Amino acid sequence: MSEAGAVRIAIYGAGSIGCYLGGRLDGQTWSVRGRSPRTARVRFLVRPAMSRALRERGLVLSDWRGYRRTLAADALDLAATPAEALAGADLVLVTVKSPATPQVAAELAAHLPPQAWVISFQNGLHNAGRLRATLPGRRVLAGMVPFNVVQREPGAFHQGSSGTLVIDAHADQAKDDWPALFAAAGLPLRCSADMPAVQQAKLLLNLNNALNALSDLPLREELAQRAWRRCLALAQREALRVYAAAGMRPARLTPVPAVWLPRLLELPDALFRRLAARMLAIDPLARSSTWEDLRAGRPTEVGELQGEVVALGRAHGVATPVNARLLELVREAERAPRAWRGETLLAALRETVR
Repeated sequence: MSEAGAVRIAIYGAGSIGCYLGGRLDGQTWSVRGRSPRTARVRFLVRPAMSRALRERGLVLSDWRGYRRTLAADALDLAATPAEALAGADLVLVTVKSPATPQVAAELAAHLPPQAWVISFQNGLHNAGRLRATLPGRRVLAGMVPFNVVQREPGAFHQGSSGTLVIDAHADQAKDDWPALFAAAGLPLRCSADMPAVQQAKLLLNLNNALNALSDLPLREELAQRAWRRCLALAQREALRVYAAAGMRPARLTPVPAVWLPRLLELPDALFRRLAARMLAIDPLARSSTWEDLRAGRPTEVGELQGEVVALGRAHGVATPVNARLLELVREAERAPRAWRGETLLAALRETVR
C-alpha cells in the first residue's frame, strides 16, 4: 500500500451490506500517526440489476439516527467482472452470501493483487477459513457486522440498528489503517484476538433472522412480543448446549453474557422492555436479511445459521430439533412464503422437544 494517494477498496458483493459499507467509505480521508493522509476510493462489483439501479438513481445511504448521504450515479465506480473489480485493490471487503464463498475464493485466487488485504464481512462461522484455504499466505481477516441494513428501494440502503464492526487482530502493523479508515466513515471498528468467539456470539443473535422472516414483522415489533422471544430463546438455548459440547465460549456482544440471553428473552414484555432497552433500540422498519431474501425470491443463509447449529449438534452428539425445524420452515418459505403467528410457531417448536 502506498503512503500517499488513493487506497483502492473493492466491494465484492454489492448487496445491502456491501453497498452500505462501500458507500460510507468512498471518498473518506484518514491518517495514522506518522503516515501521510490517504483517501479511500471504492469500486463495487455489481450484478446487472444492481448496476441498473445505481446507474439510474445513484446510491442513497441513511441510518436510524438521521445520517444521510447520497452518491451521484456518475460518481460511482461500478465493475461488472471480478478482474475489473479487483484491479489495483488494496483492500477487498467480501460481503456475498455464504453459499457464494467458494466461487468468490476461486475468483480471488485468480485476480487478487499481491498487496491486497481481504476482510470477510459475512455471516456464519467458516467463510474466512474457506477463503484462506484457497488463498494460502494471503492476509485474510474474518469480520463481523453487528447492525442491520435493508434496501428500502432500489439503490437506497438504511442501517436500522447500531454496533461496532469487528475484525481479526493481525500481527502486521498495517492493520492500524483499517480502524482509522472506518472511524473516518463513522463506522466504529475494533480488532479482536478471538474472532471465533465473536462469530459464535453473532451466530446466536442471527438465529433470530429466520424467526423474523417467518413472522413477516419488523424486527422491533417481533422482539417486543414474548411469544417470538420465547421461540428465539429455545433456538439459542439449544445452540448454547451445542457450544458447550464443542468447547466453544461465545464472546459478549450484548449488555448481558451470551449464556444469559435465553433467560432475558423469556421475561414478560414490560420487564423485558425495561431491562433490554438497547436490544429494542432498532429502527421501526428494520428487518432481517433472511426476510429480505425471501421477499426478493432469493435463497437464504439459513443453512449457515440454523444449519450450522444442526451440523455442530450432529458432530457432538447433541440433539437440535428446534433449529432443525426452523431450518425446514425457512426452506419451505423459500418455495412458498408463509407468515406465522408467534404463539403458533412457539407451540410447534415446543412440540419438537417433547
